[in-house]
This record gives sequence, C-alpha cells and structure tokens, in this order.
Amino acid sequence: MPILTGRHRYDAGLSLRGHPPGTTIEAPILAYLIETAHGRVLYDVGCDYGKLADPTLRRRYYGAGGFPFGPPIMHDESRLPVLLARLGIGPRDVDAIVLGHLHFDHAGGLRDFEGADIHCHTDEWVAARENSDGAYFADDFAGNHRWRFDRHEKSLCDGLRIVDSPGHTAGHRSLVVEPPDGPPIILAGDAADLQRNIDDEIAPGILWRDREDLALGSIRRLKALAADERAELWPNHDIEHWRRLRQRGWPVLAARFRSPPASLEPPLRRW
Repeated sequence: MPILTGRHRYDAGLSLRGHPPGTTIEAPILAYLIETAHGRVLYDVGCDYGKLADPTLRRRYYGAGGFPFGPPIMHDESRLPVLLARLGIGPRDVDAIVLGHLHFDHAGGLRDFEGADIHCHTDEWVAARENSDGAYFADDFAGNHRWRFDRHEKSLCDGLRIVDSPGHTAGHRSLVVEPPDGPPIILAGDAADLQRNIDDEIAPGILWRDREDLALGSIRRLKALAADERAELWPNHDIEHWRRLRQRGWPVLAARFRSPPASLEPPLRRW
C-alpha cells in the first residue's frame, strides 16, 4: 500500500539532471506498507514531523545555507503512525523497515518506530555520516533501532527482494514485491523520482559523487528487470503516478509467500 506522508515543492532540476532551472514540481513523499505471512514491512518512513512543526528546528534544518530543498508540507495527521492507526496498525506492529536510502524525506520518520529492524546498505550508512550532499540529518538515525547492515542484495522473505540501485546515493536500494495476484511491482525509490527518469533515462539531479554512470546504470537495470519479470516499475516522487495509484484504490501490496513454519505462532517474526 502506498501511503502519502507529505508533499514537497522544489525545482525540477533536483529530480532531472540537466533540467533548466525555473520549473517547480510537486512531489509526493511516500512510504509503502507490505503485508507478508512473516510480518509487516515498510519501505521508507517519510520525514521527521518534529523538525517541521517546531519553528526553531524548522529554521535549523530547512533554512540552513546550502540545503537544496525547502521544507516539505506535512501535518500532524500526515505522520505515518497516525495513518497506520487508521488501518488498526501501531508502530510496534511493524516488523521490518527497508530504507531505500537515508535522506531526510525517507528516513526521518524512524523515531516513530523505535525497536524495529532497519535494513540499510553499509555504504549508505557511511555516506550519511559524511553528508556530502546536505540531505542527511544525523539525528534521524539516533533512535533505539536494530540496524541490519550489509552490502548484498537479498530476499527479505518469500516474495520480497531487495536490489541495489546506487547513483542517487552511495547505497540506494529498490524493492521488488511479488503480490499473490497480479504482476510484480518494483519500488524504484529515488533511483527514479519521476516517470521521465525511467522513460527518457535521465539521472536524478542529486548524485553521489557526481556518478551519473551509476545512476543511469541503475535505471537501465531496473527497466530490464521489469521487462524480464513483467513487473510494474514505480517512480517515487511523481505526482501523476501517485494520482493513478489512488484511482486504482490504494492497492495493498501483499507479498507472495509460502506458509510459514508451524513453529511460528503467530506467523510474525523478526528479520
């Protein structure tokens, strides 16, 4: 299930490398809830609402010189725990979080999910500590979490697969979801902000160490994977794509699974 946690307005050049300045786009800030037999998984968790609600913190984090984005639009009722509560789900009902990367609009909400297993690429953690592009907020990662660092692509559980897609950041990851019915879905994350990134093979505007080659390689790899597996490839910050998903009725992304071992009662486990 794609979940709208906020909106952002910024220059299109931040999503499309080489785009002339002066065009403002509206971008959804999304998280994704995936139900599996082994537990509930979130892909990304949106922004830290506290940094937006408090005027002092808002100026400190979003008004700093060199920060490429302005503050997102987010309200208390847009916080991910509030939205999940409408589904009868509390923060402790989330078993694992896969972070596409650690930028403020993808990892800021971690403080609302104390105690969860957090899957993150090791290289992404290093890049976040360096904060070379100014879009990482170090205290977003300071909570009581169980971090699971690695450098390998892997199956998180049956029907849920993490794939590497670096370029926008050092350790960016996308997520392949295999629903029990319908085609697989590849959540591109910020490997492809917009449908134009995919269709025209345009790198994101912000790149790790200016590695456009990595970013384009990731876009092409995700497109090839989608073609091979007859999967849908979802851009991450495309408002028109978001509107199309809403028209489809907010589809729940339920990963394909085998029955869990009988010893797992209830059928939830930590990764």
